[in-house]
Amino acid sequence: MSSGFIHHTVLLEEVLTVLQPKDGASYFDGTCGGAGHSVAILKASGPKGFLFACDADPDAIAAARERLAPFAGRYELRMTNFADAGAFVPAGSCAGAVLDLGVSSHQLDTAMRGFSFQQEGPLDMRMSPSTPLTAAAVVNTWPVEDLTQLFWDNGESQGRRIARALERDRKMRPFETTRQLAACVARANPRAGRAKDPATLVFQALRIVVNDEKAALNSGLQAAWDLLAPGGILAVITFHSGEDRQVKEFFREEARDYDLPPGEDDFPHLRQPRPARGKILTRKPIVPSESERDRNPRSRSAQLRALVKL
Repeated sequence: MSSGFIHHTVLLEEVLTVLQPKDGASYFDGTCGGAGHSVAILKASGPKGFLFACDADPDAIAAARERLAPFAGRYELRMTNFADAGAFVPAGSCAGAVLDLGVSSHQLDTAMRGFSFQQEGPLDMRMSPSTPLTAAAVVNTWPVEDLTQLFWDNGESQGRRIARALERDRKMRPFETTRQLAACVARANPRAGRAKDPATLVFQALRIVVNDEKAALNSGLQAAWDLLAPGGILAVITFHSGEDRQVKEFFREEARDYDLPPGEDDFPHLRQPRPARGKILTRKPIVPSESERDRNPRSRSAQLRALVKL
């Protein structure tokens, strides 16, 4: 690919097995990245299948446009967050939708994007250049309590110790680079033989808050669901426990046959009966094969879940 955008498509065959693309049907790829899923869906739904696709990253859009060129007339590509899919995809028009929530290899390996602590780069972490918040702004300006809560919410048990270390170091010198931040985290929370680098959860938490990923996922799941016709299938690939939990909660809500009053816990006497809106197709998540994990180690945490619209 001459654009230089590299993304190893995860669970490709598994997604196709779940979606079962059909000739003449329309599909939605809300995180097209390097267009791996998009190209496969267009091939499988040819010669008349149509694809709506989007991504918030301009590098991804450039790469997708290049890869999708052979399918001219059979797709519409937009640079936008999947949460805004309803602005260009007709409601109820699609037979399937896929959301691959992972960070691309291109984003991780491009030092200037600031996603990886393994390379020196600016503390950016924005998926889209229009995002106002950067990772540098978070670590340099957020109060200790807010940083602590951010890290705890992402599973970092040493969140308070790390937050205090950030506050101490930034008084002497503002954080500007990825390795500067990673070094501070390592001093506050030494690796001590653990397999996972101590900066992993901190960088993940910063990426999530910079890109408002929790809110975008909640909105994006609903947006993708609204695009589906009855019988349409929503396939979602997650890479960490927080987003997988959001997906499971959304799937359970659509699959159950009752509503609850706003803010109430699930007690039988509070249930308000209604028809189920979906059926879960994956009681257990589909995970990459051993050969895929060997070929692409970054796929090891991927989980695929699917829901069909009733």
